Amino acid sequence: MSTSTPAAGTADATSTPAARTATEATGARTDEAASLIGDARTRIDALDDRIIGLVQERMAVSAVIQEARITSGGRRVNLSRETEILGRFRDALGKPGTPLAMTLLELCRGRV
Repeated sequence: MSTSTPAAGTADATSTPAARTATEATGARTDEAASLIGDARTRIDALDDRIIGLVQERMAVSAVIQEARITSGGRRVNLSRETEILGRFRDALGKPGTPLAMTLLELCRGRV
């Protein structure tokens, strides 16, 4: 009975993500850099969780505003307000702020 090795391109038990070293997982060349990157990624994950929570909160507040506007006979979207928001994001974040604001506005529109 012979033993075989995995063919090229197939995974074996030692190449699973859990078995990868910290330097392999982060792309770093040293353990010190890998540790720094791992810690920073943990912080980024926590920030992302907060950002997602804030976006969800913003969506809920936007729904309240839209409901009030529609109930009072107004339009669902206030374009002048959206232009204000686009400008604020562009001023704070530069050119990439505009598509970020557009995505945020899109998430918050029409939930009512």
